[in-house]
Amino acid sequence: MSLGRPVPTGLAVALVAAALVPAALAVAGSAFLWLAVALDSAVLLLCALDFLAAPRASDVEVRRAVEPVLSSGTANPVRLELGLSGQKPVRGRVRDEVPPGVDVRGHEQPFTLTPDAPRATLSYALTPPARGDLRLGDVHLRLLGPLGLCARQVRVPLEQNVKVYPDLSALTREALALAVASDAPAERTLRRSAEGREFESLREYRTGDDYRTVDWKASARRGRTMVRVYQPERNQPVLLLLDCGRHMAGRVDGRRKLDHAVDAALRLAKVSLDAGDMVGVLAFASDVRAYLPPRKGHEHLRLLTESLYRAEAALEESDYGRAYDFAFARSSRRSLVVLFTDLVDPDASGTLLARTLALRPRHLPVVASLLDEDLQGAATRMPASEQDAYARQAAARLEEDYQRTALTLRDAGALVVRAPAKGFGAAAINTYLHVKARGLL
Repeated sequence: MSLGRPVPTGLAVALVAAALVPAALAVAGSAFLWLAVALDSAVLLLCALDFLAAPRASDVEVRRAVEPVLSSGTANPVRLELGLSGQKPVRGRVRDEVPPGVDVRGHEQPFTLTPDAPRATLSYALTPPARGDLRLGDVHLRLLGPLGLCARQVRVPLEQNVKVYPDLSALTREALALAVASDAPAERTLRRSAEGREFESLREYRTGDDYRTVDWKASARRGRTMVRVYQPERNQPVLLLLDCGRHMAGRVDGRRKLDHAVDAALRLAKVSLDAGDMVGVLAFASDVRAYLPPRKGHEHLRLLTESLYRAEAALEESDYGRAYDFAFARSSRRSLVVLFTDLVDPDASGTLLARTLALRPRHLPVVASLLDEDLQGAATRMPASEQDAYARQAAARLEEDYQRTALTLRDAGALVVRAPAKGFGAAAINTYLHVKARGLL
């Protein structure tokens, strides 16, 4: 194993700096010059001896504890577990090697190991900015010598690959209910018992019940007013289409549009599977990138996540027609089709309009796009300069194009979802709940 490389400490640098004082006084006499040379030589000799006496890599055991699957955009815990191999105390610093672009806090920390306390666990937080594969590098140790003048820098080979999935921490029912309540207050009524069209049971009439749900025959038999309770139909197909073309490569709220879309799609998939529906996914750009046909069950959510965690936005035009043809060549059953895309580009919106509207009335299409609050603000902000005026005109034109496209979709019977990044998932879920409660599918 390599002996490592010597690294002088701050104390050694301070001693060398102190030796500059007699060197500066050398103009007054040669004795000061010899004194400076003697001091520097003594410091260098002590640093060399301190380096040779410093602990070696074999004196410390290092282990990294991290989950094999991390969540993007959230802080994931990582632990560095250190153990003393010999009998001599070891002091130093440890640094974990993290890829550039990853937000990390606490990955470099001091440590001390003694025979009385031979183990130490150092924790830090790692926040991957996007989905995909992440490679953690080696662990670097800086082991101090007994004099504190020089340290031994060594590398412990601990390269490790982990997968970064979309953030799934908000997929529980409780977290979902809170998200819907906080992100979309106008839709809180959708959290009441769904109406649906499938008969579930009978119960006694309560104030406020719709008279159209009264079951007169059951009321006559029981001698009190009874109403029919309906629930949303189950086993209905929900197909999620994710645009992975150039329109989704831009950033909103610090993350790529596609990352927000994947998070929202998986949250919607979780809710749909919990409701008993079948969920499929299709990721596409100029060609189909990934496809899973609609299936049921919680195991299917894992497969959906596995198929999307590597999805990347390509700098190419998206072929909506090819995606639709691919999806519906395998099934013609009426489905809720949720397309996560961007409606800002008027050229691409023309093709999207034609193919999406062709789904009606056989299917129920939903077009979900992110609201870029910066772009919307630029379209309404009072310009302070000539450049701001041009920016406002361009932003206003894009906003008008979106409103025109959205109006055409709504007039044809499609549903349109537009929400900022923070509430994008909740908005998509509320639309699904609205469709199920009203029996639109």
